Amino acid sequence: MGEAELHQLITGCLNNDRKYQKMLYKAFYGFAMGICLRYAGNRYEAAEIMNQGFFKVYSNLQRYDESKPFMAWLGRIMMNTAIDYHRRNAKWTEYDDVDEALDISYSDYADSKLNYDELLAMIQRLPNAYRTVFNLYAIEGYNHEEIGDLLGISAGTSKSNLFKAREKLKQMILKTEQLPQPDTGNSYGPISISAVSVGISFLVNFIF
Repeated sequence: MGEAELHQLITGCLNNDRKYQKMLYKAFYGFAMGICLRYAGNRYEAAEIMNQGFFKVYSNLQRYDESKPFMAWLGRIMMNTAIDYHRRNAKWTEYDDVDEALDISYSDYADSKLNYDELLAMIQRLPNAYRTVFNLYAIEGYNHEEIGDLLGISAGTSKSNLFKAREKLKQMILKTEQLPQPDTGNSYGPISISAVSVGISFLVNFIF
């Protein structure tokens, strides 16, 4: 999408024009859903988070600085909406601090046939707390202190939840060569894999 077209969409949304709101939604649906799916336990929950996120986008467009990338701004809103959603609906479990994961390497799995949908299905099977910390640390690049501030937990709890998430993902990968593909025969449409922003090999190496 060109800058002129994006500017036109934003201007229309600022004027509360439903036609332009719908066009903006359709244009960035795949990108937004790709982010929400990583934080959600299923597509229904992801859709709920995404719709809440787009409401925030429409409500705060006047704050968007057009000199900066729109997708980055929208992506941050979706991420924050997902965090807010889980803070309202999930109880964070305290564990003893864990400074580092076990020193185990399974480098063969970096070149495995695991694909995006399979890894996404595994991440979605994690408990809410583990899944959110894993996304923020491994994909978004936040450190444990920053995650603690975002989620209202201690840095030690963030470390522990990340450790538990990695251990659970290790077991899932080791127990199965291939998980059933997520159901794509629905009305949600295609998902932008680029929303993950990291490769499968990188994540598998991180997990192990």
